[in-house]
Amino acid sequence: MRDGGPNSRAQLGDQVDLSRSKLAVEVDRLLETGLVVADGLAASRGGRRSHNIRLTPGLRFLGVDIGATSVDVAVTNPELEVLGHLNHPMDVREGPVAVFEQVLAMAAKLRDSGLADGFDGAGIGVPGPVRFPEGVPVAPPIMPGWDGFPVREALSQELGCPVMVDNDVNLMAMGEQHAGVARSVDDFLCVKIGTGIGCGIVVGGEVYRGTTGSAGDIGHIQVEPEGRPCACGNKGCLEAHFSGAALARDAEEAARAGASPELAARLAESNTLTAVDVAAAAAAGDATALDLIREGGNRVGQVIAGLVSFFNPGLVVIGGGVTGLGHTLLAAVRTQVYRQSLPLATGNLPIVLGELGQNAGVTGAARLISDHLFSPA
Repeated sequence: MRDGGPNSRAQLGDQVDLSRSKLAVEVDRLLETGLVVADGLAASRGGRRSHNIRLTPGLRFLGVDIGATSVDVAVTNPELEVLGHLNHPMDVREGPVAVFEQVLAMAAKLRDSGLADGFDGAGIGVPGPVRFPEGVPVAPPIMPGWDGFPVREALSQELGCPVMVDNDVNLMAMGEQHAGVARSVDDFLCVKIGTGIGCGIVVGGEVYRGTTGSAGDIGHIQVEPEGRPCACGNKGCLEAHFSGAALARDAEEAARAGASPELAARLAESNTLTAVDVAAAAAAGDATALDLIREGGNRVGQVIAGLVSFFNPGLVVIGGGVTGLGHTLLAAVRTQVYRQSLPLATGNLPIVLGELGQNAGVTGAARLISDHLFSPA
């Protein structure tokens, strides 16, 4: 009903793997909870005509995507179309109390704008491993103070609705699967390159989280045996050599060393550089910025090549804040993957940028809670 519109009970019986009696129980449960409503008479199939059933139009889901340096909060309708979306800079290292005060303020602003009377459920993404059944972050490297914080329980009490919590890159993958570039693919990888790097793994249409919720933590795969120190405590991790933070650091070093007049001018203007500055310098033809992007893309491509050889996905999606680097980054990633992985794995493998941008995480968050609410009791 969410993805295909109103259905009759008979049509639902053709599509879901439930007995007729179990299906009847589930439909009655959804009607009683107000999640679905009757919607006119269905077409006759030879017997007494039944009513169509559709999702209740007034349902509103809250999608929250907490990144390392910003927070996105959105309201969706029952079909997961984004009705309103707010973004606010926020350092996740300020801790869960400060971050969730900001999230609740943004949710209240969306509600007060008339988009929702209240929320029927909320999905939350955080930039670190999550023990999924409990909705609790577990030893997240870039989130001091978050280890073991009861995110689901705390926000459920504040919002007055069911809450589900997952890793942010898993939600990006779910968003692209629902309304983005991965709509028709059952097995794919979604790589998020932002302040950190992670990978959402979708197998048979379902997110694979691993035994303890840390599947896809590719930012901490070693790419240099004696490389740079990483926030996780190891050396030479991919994330330490190429991520939004690493790229900004390398760009500043290049600017101060006089290797790039374009980056030096930007540094003099704002006293700091970001991946956005590197993208702008590259677009202006700056050779140093282009080299930094290509080098980073090569490192990411080396890791993805190993994943492709192991997993044999049907699609690789690249998303996150660093995708502003665009096709220079994508070309470097593709070159490494196609060069290193076997032709059998890469012969028909698209490697593409995500379609949804900032909406990917919040759409995936709304889908997470939607899937939970509509799953059989």
